[in-house]
Amino acid sequence: MSEELTGKVALVTGGAKRVGAAICRRLHAQGANLMVHHRASVAEARALQQDLNQLRAGSVALIRADLLNSASLPDLVKTTIQQFGGLDILINNASSFFATAIGEVTEKNWEDLIGTNLKAPLFLSQAAAAELRRRHGCIVNIVDIHAEFPMKSYVVYTVAKGGLLALTRSLARELGPEVRVNGVAPGTILWPEDDAWSDALSRQRIVNQTALKRIGDPDDIAKAVEFLVTGAPYVTGQVIAVDGGRSITL
Repeated sequence: MSEELTGKVALVTGGAKRVGAAICRRLHAQGANLMVHHRASVAEARALQQDLNQLRAGSVALIRADLLNSASLPDLVKTTIQQFGGLDILINNASSFFATAIGEVTEKNWEDLIGTNLKAPLFLSQAAAAELRRRHGCIVNIVDIHAEFPMKSYVVYTVAKGGLLALTRSLARELGPEVRVNGVAPGTILWPEDDAWSDALSRQRIVNQTALKRIGDPDDIAKAVEFLVTGAPYVTGQVIAVDGGRSITL
């Protein structure tokens, strides 16, 4: 275990499955105690908690919340501090993702995509700021390479992730010198859970746009998060693309 994370406390939003679960497993393996946020993924959250607590008893707790309810966000921080005695690491990972072509955008789309991808990270970071300053902690936001390279028909998602990129840099100025704030921008890591890009030809076209000619793995993102948390004490306000080189071909 890394001495840097032994006894440290991380709050991970959307941590029950996919990339979030990979981040949880990697931080836990390095000694961190975890508060794993979830909303609908109850079974996955409980399974992850059971697996990790078998490795280190009492090291993982769960909290269920709708991140669109801003009034509930301070409770995530408060509960984490009550459970583990502090908060050192905030990972804003939770995200909603779906198409919103111009002419079809609704206010509900806006509230969902902006709320999950931008508003919640802002207000959760604000709620955590005092504790993170006290403990000289850090924030890592999971952005997206498409924050800078928009996908057609994903207007609101692109706006939300573009805002999260700007928020990452702004918070680095606001919370320094005590708190470092960085981001990781995934490329193609996992295919969407819905039918988007279910066609084999569409998937292969995307893979062909990467320099490495393959999709990534959730642990590729988790490793980048771990680096920003433990191995980059002089890095803040930066967003690392983990995309197999796709962004250099777009």
